[in-house]
Amino acid sequence: MNSIYQNIITSISRPKKLLAVLIDPDKMNVENVSGFLDKVNASIATHIFVGGSEVDKGVTETLVVEIKKYSNLPIVLFPGDIIQITDKADGILFLSLISGRNPEYLIGKHVEAVSKINETTLEVLPTGYMLIENGKQTSVERVSQTKPIKRQALQTIIDTAKAGELLGMQLIYLEAGSGATHPIEPKIISNVKQQLNIPLIVGGGIRSLSELTSAYKAGADLVVIGTAFEDDETFLNEIKK
Repeated sequence: MNSIYQNIITSISRPKKLLAVLIDPDKMNVENVSGFLDKVNASIATHIFVGGSEVDKGVTETLVVEIKKYSNLPIVLFPGDIIQITDKADGILFLSLISGRNPEYLIGKHVEAVSKINETTLEVLPTGYMLIENGKQTSVERVSQTKPIKRQALQTIIDTAKAGELLGMQLIYLEAGSGATHPIEPKIISNVKQQLNIPLIVGGGIRSLSELTSAYKAGADLVVIGTAFEDDETFLNEIKK
């Protein structure tokens, strides 16, 4: 498989917008994978992200193996912990939670993960991960013991994203959180995008085609949708190829 990151860069230059379907191993039953992937493969989805904040050991690998049977889309791990790392996937978002100040999620967990990643052929994608306040506590906030950046703190959001790029991140990920009450506002997306020279990922709270389109128009290069598909798989029918 070609480099996941290089394919993202190439798509942006065309330009072509990208969509990742996020599958949470804790919420997807293996017996339902085939039917769900039929809809994913018929949609405009370009990537499959796999991961969650709290997942039991071994569950992620079992799910990735099953997904591989039914889709040729690149599978990228979106891990909440090192136990979710598996060489059965194609790549991994190496997430540094730069919106928070908990050293474990800025660098600590990464040090623990290195020996395990070195045993795989995963493409590692250094990603500046930013949790943006959405009106409710998310699992990421609870597990990481960090506070999201307030939506009103636009300059802080912009500066944090740019700092991530200057630190060498290949991607910046603006996240409202799983089950967010509302997506990240277009104003935030557009202002962050204007300052970046690297791809921008946006996720959380997007539940309709109009919200997806709005995120793209604002500057998101890759949008991640998870909960909306978990709650209503017919959403996939709205974004068929």
